[in-house]
Amino acid sequence: MREIKTEAEFEQAIAAQMPVVVKFYTDWCPDCHRIDPFMPEVEEKYKEQVEMVAVNRDTLPELGQKLDVFGIPSFIAFREGKELVRFVSKLGKSREEIEQFLDRVVQVSDALNQA
Repeated sequence: MREIKTEAEFEQAIAAQMPVVVKFYTDWCPDCHRIDPFMPEVEEKYKEQVEMVAVNRDTLPELGQKLDVFGIPSFIAFREGKELVRFVSKLGKSREEIEQFLDRVVQVSDALNQA
């Protein structure tokens, strides 16, 4: 998963035609580290439909505040610079929950393509 280091890089990433899912995390978050082992497989499974990038909330705190990201890990999907859907809560995330969220991202994006 590509790491986003600046707000400009973030804005460029989310402007893509393909949905971009941003994973917000921190180095000190145990729930963030719990999903790390399976995230490469999840990313591989969805690579044709969704691009995934990561933002360390401690590196870009203003971005997290602007997007109301308080719980971590959190996921927000964007397409063409606009937010599609989000999976934000203070609770830990399971692989199944993350994949359900990514399925929803794909559904919403497909519906926009047909509109």
